[in-house]
Amino acid sequence: MSLIVVKVGGRALEQNIDSILESIGSRVSKGLRFVLVHGGGDTVTRYEKIMGVQPRFVISPQGIRSRYTDERELEVYVMVMAGRINKDIVAKLNKMKVKAIGLTGVDGGFIKAERKKKIVIIDENNRKKIIPGGYTGMIKEVEGGLISNFIDYGYLPVIAPIALGEEGEMLNVDADQVSAKIAESIKADKLVVLTDVDGVIVDGKIIKNIRACDVEVIQSKIGYGMNRKVLMCAKAVQSGVGEAVISSGLIQDPLMVLEEDLGTKITL
Repeated sequence: MSLIVVKVGGRALEQNIDSILESIGSRVSKGLRFVLVHGGGDTVTRYEKIMGVQPRFVISPQGIRSRYTDERELEVYVMVMAGRINKDIVAKLNKMKVKAIGLTGVDGGFIKAERKKKIVIIDENNRKKIIPGGYTGMIKEVEGGLISNFIDYGYLPVIAPIALGEEGEMLNVDADQVSAKIAESIKADKLVVLTDVDGVIVDGKIIKNIRACDVEVIQSKIGYGMNRKVLMCAKAVQSGVGEAVISSGLIQDPLMVLEEDLGTKITL
C-alpha cells in the first residue's frame, strides 16, 4: 500500500479544509496510508492580534521569509498549532471514520531540533544584521519509528510543526522541513505539498517537472515562500522519497494530484 506524506499550508487549510480532508478520507477508504503535516501561520497571526501580541517576520539573506518567534509568540504559536488547528483537523477526520491522531514533534520527542542562537536577517535598509534566534529551530533528527507504529496500527498521524529542543524547550520549526524529514524517515512513496497556487510558477508559467539537481538553477526565479518548498522537496527526493509534487490545495479534490498530472513534480 502506498505511503504518502501530505503537507497542507495554512492558507489552503483556512480556505478549503473540508474538501482537503474529504479528499484524503476518500483515499484512506481505498487503502492508501497518509501522514498529514499542517501549517497555519495566518491563523496564528490572527490569534496573536486578538491576544495583543504583535507578529514579526524576518527575511533571510536567501530571501526566505519566516516568523520570528520570541517567548510570548511561542505561547500563542503552540496553543494555536497544537491545539486549535491540529485538533480541529483530527476531529473532522474522525467524524469521517478516519482514525486520526494529533501529534507534535514534542510527543515522544520524535522531532528533535537545535535552537538557533543567532540568525542573520536583512533589515529595513537591505543590510545583513545578526539578531537573537528566539524559539525557532533547525531539525536535527526525526524518529520515524513512532509514526510508523501509528500507521501500522491503522492511524493517520496529523503533525503540528513543533519540535523538542536540546534543553527540553518547544521550538517553532518549518512545516515544509517537517514534512520532508518525516517523508525521508518513514521512506514514503510520495510527498505532496498542497498550497494556494497551482504549482511552481516561473516567468508566469507552471513548470510541470523539476529535477532535484536543477533546483539551485531556478531558485532565484521563484518567490521566497515557494523556493523553500522546492528545496525541501528536492532534498526529500534525493534522500530516497519516490517523488514529490507541489500542487493546489484549493480545488475540490486536491488529492486528485495522485492520479492526475497536476502541479509540479520534483524527481531525481
